[in-house]
Amino acid sequence: MKLTPTTALAALILIGAGGFMAGRISSSTASPSGSPEGTAESYAAHSTSHEVSRESNGTSKSTRTARTERGEKGSPHERMAKLEAIMRGENTLDRNRAFLAYLDQLGPGDFAAAAALFNKLELTDSRRGEYSLLFSAWAQADPTAALAFAKENGGHGINTVMTSWASVDPESAIRWAKANFSGEGANPYLPGIIRSLSTTDPARATELLASMPRSVERGNSLDYMLPHLLQQGADATRNWISSLSDDVLKNGAMSRSVNQLAATDPAGTAAWLIANPGEAQLHNVDDVYGIWANSDKQAAIASFTAMPPGENRTNALRGMVNTTATQDPKAAVALMNSYPNDVTDRVVQNFVWHSMESDPALAATQIARIADQEQRDQTYRRTLYNWLERDPTAATAWLQNNPMSPTVQKHLDARLNPRK
Repeated sequence: MKLTPTTALAALILIGAGGFMAGRISSSTASPSGSPEGTAESYAAHSTSHEVSRESNGTSKSTRTARTERGEKGSPHERMAKLEAIMRGENTLDRNRAFLAYLDQLGPGDFAAAAALFNKLELTDSRRGEYSLLFSAWAQADPTAALAFAKENGGHGINTVMTSWASVDPESAIRWAKANFSGEGANPYLPGIIRSLSTTDPARATELLASMPRSVERGNSLDYMLPHLLQQGADATRNWISSLSDDVLKNGAMSRSVNQLAATDPAGTAAWLIANPGEAQLHNVDDVYGIWANSDKQAAIASFTAMPPGENRTNALRGMVNTTATQDPKAAVALMNSYPNDVTDRVVQNFVWHSMESDPALAATQIARIADQEQRDQTYRRTLYNWLERDPTAATAWLQNNPMSPTVQKHLDARLNPRK
């Protein structure tokens, strides 16, 4: 059974990603994790419906007949023995070449036995790529039969089948997905379809993504789309995200893409985040300025100093301090000293976490800048525990010249002199 070029490419991508593992579905009603499974027709009804639709296409009928004729070569036992021999091979390149040739010999009725053999031999963990490719090919011959098998065997392969099916007949795959899902939550069949459409019809993929409620499935679908959008450039990605009307989805897309965008366009990404207040802005401004400072520290500082006082400015400083502290803790202290009004307890804590391995004495000295006593004492304990484990002589000498509060000292004594 020959794969189409589009499907072959999708299948090879799935080999690298282990895509068959996604889309596991466990019941016909909503599960506790919010991943419901739609009800499905019987295997026979699926197969009959699919064959009727394919009969209307002379090319598909001819191709199916040719596959059946090829699949009749050798007894079922011989075909399974050959498959096992291929799968036992340790040379990945040779194994994949042989497996592709093997798939080309299968008829529509042969795939279930091949998939069952994978499960029987317990090869799916070590041969994920081939197992995924098997389902990609099966989806081209009889997607509903492949889905029925996948559902009966723990759900492995469902995303792969939907992706492969959508690569050749997306609307049929969408209709089936909608007809075979009922209950609350997100439709678990849509992520695979969105994965395929993200490369061929991003507008349709976006439409399906936006129709999904907040869920693990929607997050997975977003993860499938973003790499293809990022390939189109920073502006195209930012414009797509800004067009989303669901604020939760928009914030999720911003958070998932911000580091990649900042790597190529830190200035544009920083301006975009600041212009779009929300959860993503609060959680990611520091990352953007940290990435920016790593590539062009002066430009990052210039942008930071032009910002009005407030949370964005403080977060930007924290990001630059984090990056600088990992490379040059003294320079990071100088940066904090240059902008004392923007230094918060969190900025100091982040400096300590990023510098304690390379310069624990300097890190410990800065902890006194933390205003909140509970946070200050906790940071002392964590830093000094770590230092005492790595270099007890130096840490003890520092403590002799820097007495701690009674609370911290009590914890240190208990750590240094545990009861027998």
